[in-house]
Amino acid sequence: MALDLLKTDKKESLKSKGFRIAMNWYPMFFATGAKIKFWSADWSEVHLRLTLNIWTRNYVKTIFGGSMFSATDPFYVIMFMHMLGKNFVVWDKSANIKFKRPAKIPLYMIFKISPELLEQVKNEVKTSGETTYIAHLQWLDKDKNVYAELERTIYIADKKFYKEKLEKRKLAAASK
Repeated sequence: MALDLLKTDKKESLKSKGFRIAMNWYPMFFATGAKIKFWSADWSEVHLRLTLNIWTRNYVKTIFGGSMFSATDPFYVIMFMHMLGKNFVVWDKSANIKFKRPAKIPLYMIFKISPELLEQVKNEVKTSGETTYIAHLQWLDKDKNVYAELERTIYIADKKFYKEKLEKRKLAAASK
């Protein structure tokens, strides 16, 4: 039975399900102790679960804050890359976390990119060549109690603009 918290009208495809399974076994993600439970076919929604286990238990027998932090790392970058296509550059720029309470029970996180957000990002990049998106995330229990809040800053640019920006940076450094 799916939790109310994780209900969605989205569906997985064979491709997104295969990607989800592969990501769950990818060593860098596997080591966080989290598990990807759902990845939508259109790449716009991802659900995570993080439980207290041998990989995530800290010294005081609660979920390790580093697991909460690192488990959120790749998702918006991957989602935006797939949704925007090959003419865009997407980087994780910065992140921070605020712990609200210790957790001993399963926690959940949902990543979403709405069609409106995607259009906004495309328009900002079209206008300026680049933009940043600040994602506000929460680790929640099944009753929607907040255990940690995260902010991830994602850099998105037109690939041509980005290459020109790097070239200008190299020229400026060489002239010093």
